[in-house]
Amino acid sequence: MSHVASTDGTRPASPTAPPPVAARKRSGPGIWTVRGQLSRKQFWLFATLGLVVPLAGWWLLAASELMDPHFMPGPLAVVERAWDWATDDLVQDAWISIYRVTGGWLASAVIAMPLAVFIGTYRPVQAMFEPLTDFIRYMPAAAFIPLVMIWVGIDEGSKIAIIFIGTFFQMVLMMAEDVRRVPMQQIEAAQTMGATRLEMLTEVIIPSARPALLDTLRVTMGWAWTYLVVAELVAANSGLGYSIMKAQRYLQTDKIFAGIIVIGLIGLAMDQLFRALHRKAFPWLYLR
Repeated sequence: MSHVASTDGTRPASPTAPPPVAARKRSGPGIWTVRGQLSRKQFWLFATLGLVVPLAGWWLLAASELMDPHFMPGPLAVVERAWDWATDDLVQDAWISIYRVTGGWLASAVIAMPLAVFIGTYRPVQAMFEPLTDFIRYMPAAAFIPLVMIWVGIDEGSKIAIIFIGTFFQMVLMMAEDVRRVPMQQIEAAQTMGATRLEMLTEVIIPSARPALLDTLRVTMGWAWTYLVVAELVAANSGLGYSIMKAQRYLQTDKIFAGIIVIGLIGLAMDQLFRALHRKAFPWLYLR
């Protein structure tokens, strides 16, 4: 079928042809786009759902009486137990546990960070330390309790030592991997400009790895909290982990739930502090 030419000599567009790209209605990316963005309102909506749905499921399970309340207390019973605990010694238990976890984690970080920088930078150091670290990290921290009690005693140092053992070896390997991810192009550029080994460490490798290293510190802080109950098995008479184990002996499941939730809330607060610090220290990573 032929088309009639227009008066200016150009061929008219077919009536069935799609409209030009510029004329099409462009819709913004949806919230389910891969690595898409959420507004602050949308974020808090989904965050609230993520908290309310499990809580509602817990409440329904407890209210259904399918399980004995001694084994599955309801949220209200847990809140009441937490309130009674708060008026007694909850604050003291929380502070001593924070001290133990933070002490073990800090001791791990102080030793692990420089060692990881050298493991991630120099092959001889990696060959010397990485296989040994890989070997020890699979040993359960609880298995070291008898040795820790013999070597350190049963005071606060033993609890901190258990948390140190549980986090140090994982921290070293993760930080070494963070250092290895520094682009080789940056190192080669520094070598071309005549940088010494010390300058490459202090001016190129460590600054480039700092965002990832801080993330690793945040993750391993969470791991340190998972070793709290194990650490407080060593002749403890206070602390959240000790209280949870004591409640287990008396079948106080509501107090066990309360202790677990308190640990989760403390961990969440610490995690948010790390996230805020990361944003403050490396704002360019959050520019859109």
